[in-house]
Amino acid sequence: MITDKETLLADIRSRFAHVESCPQAGPRIFFENAGGALTLNSVVETSNHYAAIPDNQGRDNEMAHELVAVINRAKDDMRTFFNAPQGDIFVGESGTELLFRLIMNAILGAEQGGVVLGSTLEHPATRSACTRWSKVAGKPYLQVPHNNETGSVTADDFLPHLRPDIRVATILHTSPVTGMGVDVAGIAKAIRDAAPDAYIIVDGIQHASHGQIDIAGYDVDGYVISPYKVFSRHGYGVAWTSPRLNALPHDGLDGGPEGNWELGTRDTGAYATMSEVVGYFDWLGGQVSDADDRRARIEAAGAAIHAHEKRLTDAMIHGTGNLAGLADLPGVGIIGGVDNPAREGLVSITLEGMEAPDLVSALRARGIRTHTRKADHYSGNILDPLGLPSAVRVSMCHYNSLGEVSAFLAAMREIVDAS
Repeated sequence: MITDKETLLADIRSRFAHVESCPQAGPRIFFENAGGALTLNSVVETSNHYAAIPDNQGRDNEMAHELVAVINRAKDDMRTFFNAPQGDIFVGESGTELLFRLIMNAILGAEQGGVVLGSTLEHPATRSACTRWSKVAGKPYLQVPHNNETGSVTADDFLPHLRPDIRVATILHTSPVTGMGVDVAGIAKAIRDAAPDAYIIVDGIQHASHGQIDIAGYDVDGYVISPYKVFSRHGYGVAWTSPRLNALPHDGLDGGPEGNWELGTRDTGAYATMSEVVGYFDWLGGQVSDADDRRARIEAAGAAIHAHEKRLTDAMIHGTGNLAGLADLPGVGIIGGVDNPAREGLVSITLEGMEAPDLVSALRARGIRTHTRKADHYSGNILDPLGLPSAVRVSMCHYNSLGEVSAFLAAMREIVDAS
């Protein structure tokens, strides 16, 4: 167990690719983690290894047998990471594609009649899937309005909209625009109290990199992540499905394994890289705790990640050293408010008199990578009610440092003074 935070942070950073520089642009500070986190070096190595292997699963040779074993180990690893002792785990094209599949099958397979319920906080992956398939199934789609001031949604917000004929409900674990997390267990319980048989599907894509996933404690039927946002690579998503969701009719090969969600030959490298991610959380938990149990170490890692990211966002908002924080810079607006306990490593801002894309460019010129969120099909549900055409998303992860936050604040002071 490492107690020195600077030593630990240096060790953490050494495990990721391109921490301090972009192979195209050179040195930069990476505050665009919500768009895709940095990749573990071990993921890069593992992905390259499996990309070169010509064999497939299901053959009578040593490599084919090993590929099956790798997939099975990865599923066990992900069960521990998700805390999901029951149900199925499988990969698909992307997190968005998997959410569409789960929502489609839940809506089409649920009892006839009734409604589909979500919230206006959600990403279009769930909102679009619910809009499409609720029309096909003749189940009206209802959306709980989120709180514009806090940038989140609570069980209390859901209560006036709950009814016994909810067939399918969706929950966003963390908003990729406001950065605010929601109480999945609390909202799921409220839904279950009103509609015990509802199928509940959670979009955990933005939340996963911050740790602390506990499917056994949520009482839900589906949970989806995008590995490129949790230290792995692009090109696949991961879904967990409950036994009752597995029992619904869904696409599969005639005569194939019963209940199977996977279509075609599996990418062993996708599974193997998720084992590397789980192994990293396990390692980190061992550096911040004395836990003997693997799940306990993963939980300790999630708690440490949350605590470090809170230090980063607190410093960014309130200042550090002699640098003023965003809350004290004239003309800067902070979506979701200044002191918001639901915040997870992300601060979305506006600057009076400067368009968001121009602010992103000004920060880029100073070696800091951020991202514009526009009031489009991705973020209009959050920005339109606030009367904002766009905002700048500054998203951090646990490998970012207070020094990088200081450099960002110094850059913001320059930009504010010059505007």
